[in-house]
Amino acid sequence: MTTTLTIALTGGIGSGKSSVASIFENLGVPILDTDIIAKEISMPDMPIFKNIINEFGKEILTDSGQLDRIKLANIIFNNTQKRIKLEGIMHPEIFKSIKTKVDLINYPYCVVIIPLLVETKTMKNFDRVLVIDSEENNQIKRVLERDKISPELLNNIIKIQVNRVERLKHADDIINNNGTIDDLNKSVDFLHKKYLKISNKKN
Repeated sequence: MTTTLTIALTGGIGSGKSSVASIFENLGVPILDTDIIAKEISMPDMPIFKNIINEFGKEILTDSGQLDRIKLANIIFNNTQKRIKLEGIMHPEIFKSIKTKVDLINYPYCVVIIPLLVETKTMKNFDRVLVIDSEENNQIKRVLERDKISPELLNNIIKIQVNRVERLKHADDIINNNGTIDDLNKSVDFLHKKYLKISNKKN
């Protein structure tokens, strides 16, 4: 069993998860991003790719034969059954990959970015839950500036996410991301020291 403390980093879309993870990474903390893992395991040369095509059809492919992730997102965020189907295909492989990667880490703790942690009820897979909390209007502004998605798709994504109150109920630690980047750096630095101490006690 790994001795690495696992921190699940979660929050609503546009809450600032990537920014917080980047600060942890600059401190030397290993970061695992489930979005990146999902892309790795669903490449055309991976077994799971065929399962996705069998379920959703070849119309979700780009001209080059890759998954068209925006098209797939529009399907699953408009159809609950389709979303659950995709989660059933992807999630077991994602968590298998996380475990494999964590077992190889030689550091007191690691941060795993998992946006739909509470929605998928996978909190038990991690030692602690860190929630990045932000006002919804700030989240929407960040996403529309950052991503090439329609306001309609963004609205559908927000609809399937739990509300802030529900998400915060599951938090062991909270970072409020409504302030400055300096505030964010201070919050991460505080938690970095805290996690090192917790990891030391664990071991």
